This record gives sequence, C-alpha cells and structure tokens, in this order.
Amino acid sequence: MPDDKFSAATAAMQSDNVNQAEAMQYDEGAIRVLEGLEAVRVRPGMYIGSTGPRGLHHLVYEILDNSVDESLAGYCKNIDVIINEDNSVTVEDDGRGIPTGVHSQTGKSTVETVFTVLHAGGKFGEGGYKVSGGLHGVGASVVNALSEKLLVEVSRDSKLHRQVYRRGKPESDLEEVGATDKRGTKVTFWPDDEIFHDINEDNERVAIVVEWDVLATRLREMSFLNKGLRITLEDKRHNKSETYHYEGGIASYVEYINDTRTAIHKPPIYFELEREDVVVECALQWTDVYAESIYTFVNNINTHDGGTHLTGFRNALTRIVNEYARRNNFVKEAEANFTGEDVREGLTAIVSVKVSEPQFEGQTKERLGNREVQGITQSVTAEKLSDWLELNPKQAKDIVNKAIQARQAREAAHKAKSLVRRQSALENSNLPGKLADCSERDAAKCEIFIVEGDSAGGSAKQGRNRNFQAILPLRGKILNVERVQPGRIYDNAEVQAMIQALGLVVKEEEEEGGTKGTGLLRPNASNLDLGRLRYHKVIIMTDADVDGSHIRTLILTFLFRYARPVIEQGYVYIAQPPLYKVEKGKRSEYCYNEHKLEAVLAEMGDKAIVQRFKGLGEMMPEQLWQTTMNPETRTLKQVTVDDASEADHVFDLLMGEAVEPRKKFILDNTHLVANLDV
Repeated sequence: MPDDKFSAATAAMQSDNVNQAEAMQYDEGAIRVLEGLEAVRVRPGMYIGSTGPRGLHHLVYEILDNSVDESLAGYCKNIDVIINEDNSVTVEDDGRGIPTGVHSQTGKSTVETVFTVLHAGGKFGEGGYKVSGGLHGVGASVVNALSEKLLVEVSRDSKLHRQVYRRGKPESDLEEVGATDKRGTKVTFWPDDEIFHDINEDNERVAIVVEWDVLATRLREMSFLNKGLRITLEDKRHNKSETYHYEGGIASYVEYINDTRTAIHKPPIYFELEREDVVVECALQWTDVYAESIYTFVNNINTHDGGTHLTGFRNALTRIVNEYARRNNFVKEAEANFTGEDVREGLTAIVSVKVSEPQFEGQTKERLGNREVQGITQSVTAEKLSDWLELNPKQAKDIVNKAIQARQAREAAHKAKSLVRRQSALENSNLPGKLADCSERDAAKCEIFIVEGDSAGGSAKQGRNRNFQAILPLRGKILNVERVQPGRIYDNAEVQAMIQALGLVVKEEEEEGGTKGTGLLRPNASNLDLGRLRYHKVIIMTDADVDGSHIRTLILTFLFRYARPVIEQGYVYIAQPPLYKVEKGKRSEYCYNEHKLEAVLAEMGDKAIVQRFKGLGEMMPEQLWQTTMNPETRTLKQVTVDDASEADHVFDLLMGEAVEPRKKFILDNTHLVANLDV
C-alpha cells in the first residue's frame, strides 16, 4: 500500500513538471498563421473530405458545380468534361465566363481572386446567382490549392484570357492572349500527387487517377437534375465518350431508375411550381416492387438525409392518397388509414427544390433545415397530386390497390414479428442460438463475423478473440429479399438471425395525423435505430468462390435494402481471407491475390508448395485468426454507398426479376460487377 501511494505521488509530481515545461513552451511563437491557400494544403480533408479517390473526384465536382450554377442561372447549355491522357481533367462550359476586370477589394483580376482567395465567388452578392449548389465560394480556390498545376481560360467580351497557377500560386498575371467568338470558362487541372494517394494491398503508396464510372454516374445525375443541359464526358486515355442530355429532366431520372421494374402507371407523375421564391419540382411513379426509392435534392445537392422538403412531400403524399381512397370508397369508414409506409411501397420519386438561401444541418449539406420549405413543398405536392388522381381514375385505383396490398402484407408481417418475439420470450433470449456472442457490451468496440456455413463458423469460433468478436454462421444461401414481400423476411430463419444478432430495430416515428410507424423493417427506410445496433463492425466473411460471392451479395442486398444506415455509417466490411499458402522449408507466406502469389513464387524459386484454400472451413483456427481476423494483420474492405440511386439501380438489375437487362449489364460492366461489394 505505501508503495502504491508513493508511486501515485511521484507520478503526480512528474506530471506537474511536464505540464510546467509545456506551459513554458506554449508562447506567441507556438501560434502559426496559415496565409492564403496554405490552410487547404495543410488540412485538405477539411475541404474535400479525404485525400483518397473520393477527394480526388471531389475536385472535379467543385469545378463542375460552378459550370452547373451558370446553367441554373440560364446562361449555360453545354458542359464538356475531359479526362486527358496525362490524367489531368478539363471542364469547359459555354456560360458567361468569369469576369476578367480588376476586383475592387483585392486589387487583382477577378479571375485570380476567384482562384486564390477562399470565400470569394458569385454566391454572396445579389448580382451573382439566385440559387447555386456551391454556397461558400471555396471550390475553385480549393481545387487550385490542391493541384500541381491549374490552367484557366476565360472567353468573354470577344477576348480570350489565360492564367497558370502552380500549387495555388499564379505564375503571372491574367493575360489577354487573343480574340475569340466563344463564351465561357475552361479549367484544366493536374491533381497534386503530393496530396492524393492510396494504399494498395501490399501497404504501398500508389498514385490514384480519376475513374470513368465514378464521373459518369455524377454527370448523368446532374444532367437529369438540369432539364435540357447537355454534358459530355470524354476519356482520352481509353478513347471513349458519352453525352448526357435529358429533356424530360427528373421524370427521365425516375424512368431510368425504374427501367427494370414494372410501372403501375406511365408516364411518371411530374410537376414543377414556384411559390414564395421556392421552386418545387417532383417526379414520381409507383412500380410492382416492394422498396421505396425517394431521392431529394436542394440546388442540385443530394440531401442524403432528407430534410424539410422530404417531410413536406411525404406528409402530402400520405394525406392525399388517404383522402382519395376514402372519398372513392376504397377504404371503409371503420378501416384505419394507410400508413406512410403503405402509400410509399413501390414508389420511386425525385424531389428537387431550388432555394435561394438554403440552411443545411451539419457541414455535409445532407439535410435541409429551412422550415418554410416544408410547408411550400407540402402544399404544392398536395395540390398537384390531388389534381392528377382526379384526372386519372384508372391509374389512381391501381395506386390505391397497391397501398391496400402493402397494408395487408404489413399486417401479416406484424403477426410474424410478434410470433418471433413470443418464441424469443419463451426461449428467454432475444438472440439466435447459433450466435457465439462476445463478452464486451460497448458496441463501438464489438465486431461480428457473418460466416458462411457451420464448418467455417466452427473455425472462426475457435480462432476468434472472445472479448470483442462475435460469430454468426449462416446455413446455405439466404433469402433474396429483392424478390419477396417485406413480411417474408420475418419467416426466414437466416435473415431473422441477422436481424436479432445485429440488433436491427426501427424507430416508431410519428407521421402526419398522429399515425405511428409500424416498427417493422421496410425496404429503403431510413428510420433504423442505430443506437440499438450491437456491433459497429459487421464483417461478411465468405469463401472466395462463386457460391461465396453469391452469398455475400445476398447479405449485402439485405443490408442495403433493410438496413442501409448501417452501410452509410461505415459499419459494414468484407473480410479478405487468403487464397493461397506458399511454403518452402521453414518459410511460409499467405497470398491474397494472384499478383502476390506470382511475386512470392518468383522469390522462393523451385520446390515451393502451394496450397489453394477452397473454403474458410479448410483453414485451421489459428490460420484464420492470423490471416483474416486479427485486427493487427488482417485486411478489410469497407462497404460504402457513394450514390444511392445508382446502387439502387444496380441491385435491381442484379437481384431483381428481369433477366435480359441483367445479362446486358453484366456483359457491359464485367469490371464493375466483379467489385460490386466494395
């Protein structure tokens, strides 16, 4: 005991001495002032999120958004995006062109001001843009700061001006270099490889480049959202190009998402109306599927978490369909109203609003907070949808019948869920018997491996760290939830085991009229209670063969459709077990891909013994721990959803009923399908 007291006192004295020394070092010289664009290069993540592939593509979006803002203002009809052979990117528009005169506040040309001064742009003044996607005036300057080189060319007032920058600093003043009959702005930038890099499977730093598929998805979306805007994407590295141009705007967007589904009515319902300086544009169409697919935008910004515009749209939708159903005796007086979930089953909708002063909750612009937008969106939707239902009685009847079927399925699902709860209560446990749980109770420290089969499950249970690792073995291929009514998931033992083990619980939120949610998992619902989630790492661990890939895709389909917030929060991972073990003498190496195998064989030479792991069950528990489960040595791939509508479309293609579109998609996108789950 005395030793303990002495140790504590000594430690406290030593701590005091350290604190005094630190205090003496913390003086005026310790405060660093970052000038100009230096802050962007020191902390790029604050401005673009990451210095990996996502951040690199964000640079393109920042320049693209400036051109799209010119389209929103009515001055730009064409945008060209070019991936050059040296991996630089060019964005050119036919808008007004950035003003070239001297700016009164900076004493520099306006072009240089835009590209070198943070928070300088046309988003703040009355004469710039009524609405815009960029709000803070940092896009062009951030791209400049994070580029090894940037070239801007402005065609305006029959003159062509040009300026070059190196890592954010101008090489010379803005120069007039000739006459032109064109109009617009052209920006070419070379991303700085000092900033942007990635880590490969061998933990080596590698350069990253702009990817065609990622840009194509974004450009297609922007073209849908800006009716009539023509965007061309060209890749000079691979000699290919595509043009995106949709006169139907977001109505065409809905048709694109639904091209593998059977629509209950054609064409989509579409309306656009400006009220109190807010433009509300909606397109919606009901289909024969069970998932709802609603995507919302504010000034072309994808608001992934919805906000007041989504709330207004949903409230109007539920009320108007219920009123129509009762007025036409589809719902009897003694029957309860449809819930919002009933009405939205099978609905695909795009809700796009234009707001001059949008207020977002959080820095990520993913949830709109303007209260006035809710009332405006609600009144516009109610008015236009009510008119459409009255003018289209046959299609309206089909929509109401879809809601009636959804209500019947919901009631059946509620009974199935109640039965599961009663069975769990009798067993005195809400967890599946096959789950080998961990002893830790802090979800942030816990992880669960969803494993294919009892054999692999046995090895994983023996090899795991019981303190924080849980194992859930699944038997065979689970239910394809893309093709069944939502209630069926509570009848399937393997899906039910995942629901119970992961702790997937729905918040029973109030809807308009005092109606509560059902508390049932629904496709694409966002009201999952993440506070009840039992693990913050959900790791899918299947065999590296065709069956393993299929099972992994089925699990991902369930999580994407019924527990998407778990993916969006970054909780889902794919385990990367080795494919080979190479031995020679006392040396052994695990290889996770063919490239690594070739390198190891070349190094070991002749007489090396290669073992191919056909399944996880073939690995000894200690091997599985060492290669796949040990946090210090394993490799995990995190599952992300960069574009929900495109992911929605792909899951429909791969897991839905339509065969021919799936064949065509797989043949056209072999590389994408191979990497779908990551």
